[in-house]
Amino acid sequence: MPKKIKSPSCPSSSVTRGRCVIFSAPSGSGKSTIINWLRQEHPELNLYFSISCTSRAPRGTEQNGVEYFFLTPEEFRQRIDNEEFLEYEEVYENRFYGTLKAQVERQLNDGQNVVFDVDVKGGVNIKRFYGDKALSIFIQPPSIDELRRRLEGRGTDTQEVIEDRLAKAAYEMTFAEQFDHVVINDDLATAEEQTYNLVKEYLSVSQ
Repeated sequence: MPKKIKSPSCPSSSVTRGRCVIFSAPSGSGKSTIINWLRQEHPELNLYFSISCTSRAPRGTEQNGVEYFFLTPEEFRQRIDNEEFLEYEEVYENRFYGTLKAQVERQLNDGQNVVFDVDVKGGVNIKRFYGDKALSIFIQPPSIDELRRRLEGRGTDTQEVIEDRLAKAAYEMTFAEQFDHVVINDDLATAEEQTYNLVKEYLSVSQ
Protein backbone atom coordinates (compact mmCIF):
# COMPACT_ATOMS: atom_id res chain seq x y z
CA MET A 1 0.00 0.00 0.00
CA PRO A 2 1.60 3.32 -1.03
CA LYS A 3 2.39 5.85 1.64
CA LYS A 4 0.17 8.89 1.93
CA ILE A 5 1.63 11.88 0.14
CA LYS A 6 2.23 15.03 2.12
CA SER A 7 1.59 17.88 -0.29
CA PRO A 8 4.51 20.30 -0.36
CA SER A 9 2.16 23.27 -0.43
CA CYS A 10 -1.49 23.92 0.20
CA PRO A 11 -3.52 24.83 -2.87
CA SER A 12 -5.18 28.21 -2.94
CA SER A 13 -8.90 28.12 -2.29
CA SER A 14 -9.42 29.77 -5.69
CA VAL A 15 -7.52 27.04 -7.57
CA THR A 16 -9.22 23.78 -8.50
CA ARG A 17 -6.88 20.87 -7.95
CA GLY A 18 -5.81 19.24 -11.19
CA ARG A 19 -6.22 15.61 -12.18
CA CYS A 20 -4.02 12.98 -13.80
CA VAL A 21 -4.30 11.63 -17.35
CA ILE A 22 -2.16 8.57 -18.09
CA PHE A 23 -1.23 7.36 -21.57
CA SER A 24 0.53 4.11 -22.39
CA ALA A 25 1.01 2.24 -25.65
CA PRO A 26 3.38 0.01 -27.58
CA SER A 27 6.02 1.86 -29.62
CA GLY A 28 4.60 2.97 -32.97
CA SER A 29 0.98 3.19 -31.82
CA GLY A 30 0.78 6.98 -32.22
CA LYS A 31 0.55 7.81 -28.52
CA SER A 32 2.89 10.81 -28.57
CA THR A 33 1.21 12.19 -31.71
CA ILE A 34 -2.18 12.05 -30.01
CA ILE A 35 -0.92 13.64 -26.79
CA ASN A 36 0.77 16.49 -28.67
CA TRP A 37 -2.41 17.06 -30.70
CA LEU A 38 -4.48 17.28 -27.52
CA ARG A 39 -2.12 19.81 -25.94
CA GLN A 40 -1.81 21.97 -29.07
CA GLU A 41 -5.39 21.89 -30.35
CA HIS A 42 -7.24 21.83 -27.02
CA PRO A 43 -5.55 24.21 -24.56
CA GLU A 44 -8.82 24.34 -22.59
CA LEU A 45 -7.95 20.89 -21.26
CA ASN A 46 -5.07 22.50 -19.32
CA LEU A 47 -2.74 19.55 -19.89
CA TYR A 48 0.86 19.71 -18.69
CA PHE A 49 3.62 17.12 -18.64
CA SER A 50 5.15 16.38 -15.27
CA ILE A 51 8.86 17.19 -15.00
CA SER A 52 10.67 13.88 -14.67
CA CYS A 53 13.95 12.98 -13.00
CA THR A 54 16.90 11.43 -14.72
CA SER A 55 20.35 10.31 -13.70
CA ARG A 56 21.92 11.25 -17.04
CA ALA A 57 23.86 14.49 -17.45
CA PRO A 58 22.17 17.57 -18.97
CA ARG A 59 22.45 17.92 -22.74
CA GLY A 60 23.00 21.17 -24.58
CA THR A 61 21.00 23.99 -22.95
CA GLU A 62 18.92 21.72 -20.68
CA GLN A 63 18.36 23.18 -17.21
CA ASN A 64 17.65 21.48 -13.92
CA GLY A 65 13.95 21.82 -13.07
CA VAL A 66 12.99 22.75 -16.64
CA GLU A 67 13.51 19.74 -18.94
CA TYR A 68 14.34 17.35 -16.08
CA PHE A 69 15.49 17.21 -12.50
CA PHE A 70 19.05 15.93 -12.83
CA LEU A 71 20.20 13.54 -10.10
CA THR A 72 23.27 11.37 -9.67
CA PRO A 73 22.64 7.60 -9.77
CA GLU A 74 23.28 7.54 -6.02
CA GLU A 75 20.71 10.29 -5.37
CA PHE A 76 18.22 8.46 -7.59
CA ARG A 77 18.67 5.20 -5.69
CA GLN A 78 18.24 7.02 -2.37
CA ARG A 79 14.93 8.46 -3.55
CA ILE A 80 13.85 5.00 -4.68
CA ASP A 81 14.65 3.70 -1.20
CA ASN A 82 12.62 6.59 0.28
CA GLU A 83 9.63 5.63 -1.97
CA GLU A 84 9.56 9.11 -3.50
CA PHE A 85 8.72 7.95 -7.05
CA LEU A 86 5.34 7.22 -8.59
CA GLU A 87 7.17 5.19 -11.20
CA TYR A 88 10.74 4.78 -12.39
CA GLU A 89 12.80 2.69 -14.76
CA GLU A 90 16.48 1.86 -15.08
CA VAL A 91 16.83 1.99 -18.86
CA TYR A 92 20.52 1.14 -18.83
CA GLU A 93 22.89 0.53 -15.94
CA ASN A 94 22.90 3.69 -13.79
CA ARG A 95 20.61 5.47 -16.32
CA PHE A 96 17.35 6.08 -14.47
CA TYR A 97 14.16 7.95 -15.37
CA GLY A 98 11.28 8.50 -12.97
CA THR A 99 8.38 10.65 -11.79
CA LEU A 100 8.50 12.18 -8.32
CA LYS A 101 5.31 12.15 -6.25
CA ALA A 102 6.11 15.60 -4.81
CA GLN A 103 6.50 17.20 -8.25
CA VAL A 104 3.17 15.83 -9.45
CA GLU A 105 1.52 17.09 -6.26
CA ARG A 106 2.95 20.57 -6.84
CA GLN A 107 1.50 20.69 -10.33
CA LEU A 108 -1.87 19.28 -9.26
CA ASN A 109 -2.10 21.84 -6.45
CA ASP A 110 -1.38 24.57 -9.02
CA GLY A 111 -4.46 23.45 -10.94
CA GLN A 112 -2.62 21.70 -13.77
CA ASN A 113 -3.99 18.49 -15.26
CA VAL A 114 -0.87 16.34 -15.39
CA VAL A 115 -0.22 14.14 -18.42
CA PHE A 116 1.88 10.98 -18.11
CA ASP A 117 3.44 9.46 -21.22
CA VAL A 118 4.75 6.24 -19.69
CA ASP A 119 5.30 2.55 -20.31
CA VAL A 120 2.54 0.10 -19.42
CA LYS A 121 3.91 -0.84 -16.00
CA GLY A 122 4.37 2.82 -15.08
CA GLY A 123 0.84 3.57 -16.26
CA VAL A 124 -0.64 0.77 -14.16
CA ASN A 125 1.33 1.89 -11.10
CA ILE A 126 0.25 5.53 -11.38
CA LYS A 127 -3.39 4.51 -11.87
CA ARG A 128 -3.20 2.24 -8.83
CA PHE A 129 -1.77 5.11 -6.76
CA TYR A 130 -4.28 7.81 -7.77
CA GLY A 131 -7.36 5.66 -8.36
CA ASP A 132 -10.33 7.67 -9.61
CA LYS A 133 -8.21 10.84 -9.50
CA ALA A 134 -6.52 9.54 -12.66
CA LEU A 135 -7.77 8.54 -16.10
CA SER A 136 -5.75 5.83 -17.85
CA ILE A 137 -5.89 5.38 -21.63
CA PHE A 138 -4.18 2.66 -23.63
CA ILE A 139 -3.48 3.53 -27.28
CA GLN A 140 -3.43 0.32 -29.30
CA PRO A 141 -2.50 -0.42 -32.92
CA PRO A 142 -5.17 -2.29 -34.87
CA SER A 143 -2.91 -5.35 -35.09
CA ILE A 144 0.69 -6.50 -34.75
CA ASP A 145 0.85 -6.77 -38.56
CA GLU A 146 -0.13 -3.11 -38.91
CA LEU A 147 2.39 -2.15 -36.26
CA ARG A 148 5.06 -4.02 -38.24
CA ARG A 149 4.08 -2.08 -41.36
CA ARG A 150 4.37 1.24 -39.51
CA LEU A 151 7.73 0.43 -37.94
CA GLU A 152 9.16 -0.80 -41.24
CA GLY A 153 7.74 2.28 -42.99
CA ARG A 154 9.74 4.58 -40.73
CA GLY A 155 12.97 3.22 -42.19
CA THR A 156 14.88 4.10 -39.03
CA ASP A 157 15.36 0.69 -37.39
CA THR A 158 17.10 -2.53 -38.34
CA GLN A 159 14.98 -5.64 -38.79
CA GLU A 160 16.34 -6.99 -35.51
CA VAL A 161 15.23 -3.88 -33.63
CA ILE A 162 11.80 -4.07 -35.28
CA GLU A 163 11.39 -7.72 -34.23
CA ASP A 164 12.36 -6.80 -30.65
CA ARG A 165 9.81 -3.97 -30.62
CA LEU A 166 7.07 -6.21 -31.99
CA ALA A 167 7.76 -8.84 -29.33
CA LYS A 168 7.65 -6.14 -26.66
CA ALA A 169 4.45 -4.70 -28.15
CA ALA A 170 2.72 -8.09 -28.02
CA TYR A 171 3.65 -8.29 -24.32
CA GLU A 172 2.54 -4.71 -23.61
CA MET A 173 -0.84 -5.27 -25.25
CA THR A 174 -1.62 -7.85 -22.57
CA PHE A 175 -1.84 -4.92 -20.12
CA ALA A 176 -4.59 -3.12 -22.07
CA GLU A 177 -7.44 -4.47 -19.92
CA GLN A 178 -5.89 -2.84 -16.83
CA PHE A 179 -6.55 0.63 -18.29
CA ASP A 180 -9.81 2.59 -18.05
CA HIS A 181 -10.16 2.85 -21.82
CA VAL A 182 -8.56 1.40 -24.94
CA VAL A 183 -8.41 3.55 -28.09
CA ILE A 184 -7.55 1.63 -31.25
CA ASN A 185 -5.54 3.88 -33.54
CA ASP A 186 -6.64 2.58 -36.92
CA ASP A 187 -7.38 6.07 -38.27
CA LEU A 188 -5.43 8.86 -36.52
CA ALA A 189 -8.11 11.57 -36.78
CA THR A 190 -10.74 9.21 -35.35
CA ALA A 191 -8.41 8.09 -32.55
CA GLU A 192 -7.61 11.72 -31.70
CA GLU A 193 -11.31 12.61 -31.49
CA GLN A 194 -12.12 9.55 -29.37
CA THR A 195 -9.28 10.38 -27.00
CA TYR A 196 -10.33 14.03 -26.79
CA ASN A 197 -13.90 13.05 -25.88
CA LEU A 198 -12.68 10.69 -23.16
CA VAL A 199 -10.39 13.30 -21.62
CA LYS A 200 -12.94 16.10 -21.93
CA GLU A 201 -15.65 14.02 -20.25
CA TYR A 202 -13.29 13.01 -17.46
CA LEU A 203 -12.14 16.56 -16.78
CA SER A 204 -15.67 17.96 -17.28
CA VAL A 205 -14.33 20.68 -19.56
CA SER A 206 -16.93 22.41 -21.68
CA GLN A 207 -16.10 22.62 -25.36
